[in-house]
Amino acid sequence: MRLTVILLLAAVGFLIAALRTGHIGLAWGSVTLSAVAAAMILRRWRRSRLEHEDLPDDELAVSEDEPVRDAEAPRSLAPMTVQPDQTSDGELQAGDEQPGEEDTDAADLLLIYELADEVLVVDEQPRYHLARCRWPDHERAERLPVREARELGFTPCDRCRPDTSLTRKHRAAREAATAAAEPGKTQ
Repeated sequence: MRLTVILLLAAVGFLIAALRTGHIGLAWGSVTLSAVAAAMILRRWRRSRLEHEDLPDDELAVSEDEPVRDAEAPRSLAPMTVQPDQTSDGELQAGDEQPGEEDTDAADLLLIYELADEVLVVDEQPRYHLARCRWPDHERAERLPVREARELGFTPCDRCRPDTSLTRKHRAAREAATAAAEPGKTQ
């Protein structure tokens, strides 16, 4: 970022010098420095945007590069309602709102309690999330099987809709397995 600011200041300096002296080379130098600075700003913006984009729906697993808590550590996580605009240790930034709870129908809930897929939870936050969700603090997040997150009292985030995504994924896998088994049947 500093280099971009330096380039922009240099471009302004070249422009002022070009206007005072009437030298066209200084004007072109200003244009070149401005173009390089603009390209750097655009590149940084695109990189930032790509980092914050949601993953596709079929990318439900927690990525391997996310922090993992010690598996031997006792599970003392507990959901807690946090008020918006609270700012201690990055729990919530100003203006962020606690995500709501996803509505899960009874059939999906029964399936959720059978699954071992991992979701993200943050201690003292009431929701569990998919890896692609932007809301949780990924540095403090811990991976848990979805059934264990439910048993500990966490509820699904209405932004990333983990129950809907996980049940859809498992039903599709079940249907694919059934379809693969049918061609082998003899009638």
